[in-house]
Amino acid sequence: MSEAKPHALKPVRFNAFQMNTPSHQSPGLWRHPRSDSAGYAGAGYWVELAQLLEAGGFDAIFLADVLGAYDVYGGNLDAALKHGVQLPLNDPLALVPLIAHATTRLGIGVTAAVTYEHPYTFARRMSTLDHLSGGRVGWNIVTGYLDSAARNLGQERQLGHDARYDLAEEYLDVVYKLWEKSWDEDAVLRDRERGVYTDPSRVHPINHQGQYYTVPGIHLCEPSPQRTPFLYQAGASKRGLEFAARHAEATFVSGPTKGIVQRYVDSARAAVQAAGRDPAALRVYAQALVIVGATEAEARARLREYEEYIDIEASLTLLSGWTGVDFSRYGLDDTVEYIDTEAGRSALASLSVADPSRRWTVREAARFIGLGGRGPVLVGDAAQVADQLVDWLDETGIDGFNLAFALPYEDMQGVVELVVPELKRRGRYRQDKESATLREQLLGAGPRLAPDHPGRQVRIEASPTDTALRSAA
Repeated sequence: MSEAKPHALKPVRFNAFQMNTPSHQSPGLWRHPRSDSAGYAGAGYWVELAQLLEAGGFDAIFLADVLGAYDVYGGNLDAALKHGVQLPLNDPLALVPLIAHATTRLGIGVTAAVTYEHPYTFARRMSTLDHLSGGRVGWNIVTGYLDSAARNLGQERQLGHDARYDLAEEYLDVVYKLWEKSWDEDAVLRDRERGVYTDPSRVHPINHQGQYYTVPGIHLCEPSPQRTPFLYQAGASKRGLEFAARHAEATFVSGPTKGIVQRYVDSARAAVQAAGRDPAALRVYAQALVIVGATEAEARARLREYEEYIDIEASLTLLSGWTGVDFSRYGLDDTVEYIDTEAGRSALASLSVADPSRRWTVREAARFIGLGGRGPVLVGDAAQVADQLVDWLDETGIDGFNLAFALPYEDMQGVVELVVPELKRRGRYRQDKESATLREQLLGAGPRLAPDHPGRQVRIEASPTDTALRSAA
């Protein structure tokens, strides 16, 4: 008998990778006759989905977002609008109270870019959502990648790549000061007899003056259950990985092969350790699309059915936005190697690695990402899919999966009703907790940031007025 793998009993964990739009990472599938994605603008759509995910023991519903539109393909918005490529697109943060009210345990991860909202107002919004959800909210920290977003907020173009991360570092410094240091744990007294709601001596202005932000005052909210929301981040560049290593409690990876994903996991955990934090505490989720049926034949038939609705131009519109490369300039039979920008080659490099003997054409790349994005498609009956999930978990070191979809409700329902019971039967599924913050559920410790996290170590400086008052006293 072979020796057991060191993490052979690690449980599989799931997030549902969603977006407040009719089409996310399978951009042609909204045309499928069974797709219910047109209901995305209504409350019932999200309540029904959230309750399904909670019944299935998912860690969280994870809401992607972009603040801009995919206008790189063809140099305009026509293709994005025509094919519904993440348009129309509603605000993900507005869904948090709705989902929180409809569930008791499900985490709610929301994406928000640091480049387009002031940290003072954002800190209040997230604290409010953490209060309303009982500590179940998480923040996916992004720096943005669409120039269209920058233009609509009064900038000619977005900041350069590294400059965006410089701004993000200061942004995090500001929100940490507001969330972690402005209010003492015992600041709120609610003393009816003395008429004192909050002790003024236990609430502190943060006195932040930096390159990008000046925030002298106090946080407007009392401490929420987590203080700082659970932190997600998915930086893949060298600079992004350094940022994630400092701040992220969970991260995401998209790759079509186990080798690609394992290299990312190893790099991420090594970077976390180099940043002085516990690498074992980082949760890593890999993107995947699960197509499951009662039998393998049924699952394969569903895959073929989905493939009929892949929209090549829609996929290339999405890929153009991700990379900044206008794929309308290339023929569908051109190979990836002929694309004449570094951005195009680097963005598609992982596809070539998936099968080094194969020369990918633009058409093949579009078909690949047109069903579930850049992660693997796992197909089969419940036992076959469970085998694949466990193999990915054990061979790459990930902790779970960020599950994309072709059909929003139907694909999640298949996982909940078929795959989850099979994983539970094997003792390979996460254990539910009746009531806990998102951080407690994911990391198994307390509701607050770990002591070695930079958010706990941030300091606020006394203002000149404070210093003078202390000296006079």
